[in-house]
Amino acid sequence: MNRPVPNPGGDAPVQRQRVSARALLRRADEVLLARVSSSSATAPGVWTLPGGGVDHGEHPEESLRREVYEETGLEIDVGPVRAVVSRHFTGLSPCGVLEDFHGIHLVYDASVTSQSDEPRVVEVDGTTDAVGWFSVAEVLSPGFRTSSVVRQMLDRPDPLGRTGESPPAR
Repeated sequence: MNRPVPNPGGDAPVQRQRVSARALLRRADEVLLARVSSSSATAPGVWTLPGGGVDHGEHPEESLRREVYEETGLEIDVGPVRAVVSRHFTGLSPCGVLEDFHGIHLVYDASVTSQSDEPRVVEVDGTTDAVGWFSVAEVLSPGFRTSSVVRQMLDRPDPLGRTGESPPAR
């Protein structure tokens, strides 16, 4: 993991880049979302696509399988990359260091392969404190606290022309 360190010069922000893999999992007109834990320093209470940081040396697809299982208890088949989303800003990190932050999200289409598609948080005390299926209409409604990457993916047409229906769980 790329950890920020205070800049000895004190003025220029520390450059930090983070790559994450995220899954767009659909069930009929629903999308699977994970809520950022209230103990998290970044975006507590916001619903986002399941997934997370790619560890050094880890293939993004393996990272995605690991993270989705930790956050949802579901096993998945990883499909094609749906989009690459880049987020760049300068601001204070959760530990108070001024950062020039660049986040890159690799968003994959994926399907549930578990016997059941009912999610549950597996990693207790992690960055996710709740998970669930939500209708797209609910997610896009005013007042539903969701990350920008969720809205971007739901507003984007499927590149293969699919209607949003994932294959049934095995």
